[in-house]
Amino acid sequence: MTKGQVIKCKAAVAWEPGKPLCIEDVEVAPPKDHEVRIKISASGVCHTDWAYLYEASRGMYPRPFPLVLGHEGAGVVESVGEGVTKFSPGDKVIPLFLPQCGECERCLSPKTNLCKKNWQNTQMGVLADGTSRISCKGQQVYQFIGVGSFCQYTVVADTSVTKIREDAPLDTVCLLGCGVSTGYGAALNTAKVEPGSTCAVIGLGAVGLATVMGCKVAGATRIIGVDINPDKFEKAKEFGATEFVNPKEHSRPIQEVLVDMTDGGVDYALECVGNVTVMRAALEATKDAWGVCVIVGWTETEEMSLVVEDLLLGRTLKGTYFGGWKSVESVPKLVDDYMNKKLKLDEFVTHTVNLDQINEAFDLLTSGKSIRTVVKLMEILQPSGQR
Repeated sequence: MTKGQVIKCKAAVAWEPGKPLCIEDVEVAPPKDHEVRIKISASGVCHTDWAYLYEASRGMYPRPFPLVLGHEGAGVVESVGEGVTKFSPGDKVIPLFLPQCGECERCLSPKTNLCKKNWQNTQMGVLADGTSRISCKGQQVYQFIGVGSFCQYTVVADTSVTKIREDAPLDTVCLLGCGVSTGYGAALNTAKVEPGSTCAVIGLGAVGLATVMGCKVAGATRIIGVDINPDKFEKAKEFGATEFVNPKEHSRPIQEVLVDMTDGGVDYALECVGNVTVMRAALEATKDAWGVCVIVGWTETEEMSLVVEDLLLGRTLKGTYFGGWKSVESVPKLVDDYMNKKLKLDEFVTHTVNLDQINEAFDLLTSGKSIRTVVKLMEILQPSGQR
């Protein structure tokens, strides 16, 4: 029995920005009030994890180190703290970087999914009491956006985790903890893509492909995938893309190309790169009068500029966070959709590695060779034991 005890296990620790992760023996403290300790089975590797490690000095909101990255995980409840009523040991769960407390003004409103429960603390890598549950070599190790799924065990707030069905494969549904949910929801919930419409999805990584999938499910007739890597198009077609444009093959700005292709602009443009120049291009690629541009890609390092007239003439510019899904209630439904073959997940996974290959997973990400790499947390040399 490990309940109430410190658990010794392995984690990939970022000791400082810009340096590769190190596999370390860490200690994970028991959960406190309204907290859940999870044995992490698998975690996807998201571009945001890489960005906070390697772009932290380029204007990113500063977060403390040492840090356990990872926020796209799935696992099994090991134990729960006092006051936890919705989870029991053995439950299959997905930890959530976006909470849903169910009680605040935002949770009670259908207009948003942006619950701010413990928001400032989790952004700084700690839980409600201002501390992390992970330590290494005698010092606190912070948990990336309150999760830290590159650790064999982690502790999260009970408002930042959701229970899923028992037969769900954890090494696949972990992707619903971030990337796939974000892109899929961007099309369905934020853009509200309409049947028969024309869409452009700019950037065909995992989030972009999930966005393509959402556009198809919503009934879009034309779905134009845009990426500088032509190898992405065959994969994009699997998810529903009907056409492909490589900006490198054109001397004109990509927005002009898209406007000409669509007789005045697309109905919906969804930017999945996280680049402010591309964001503006996406807005300018939409049809005036009713075009909608959704910013899906994440950046903290730059400011976006635009021509005001582009909005005055009727275009809408909006952003999305976690695809607009209310996390605790929506993720189990997305798991059900996957299990009922209504939503693709397996097709996103191009590589599977063990925790001690985490830096190789980052290399696959930045080289464009992977869509999603899944890290299996328990398939490495096991820790020396418990105390």
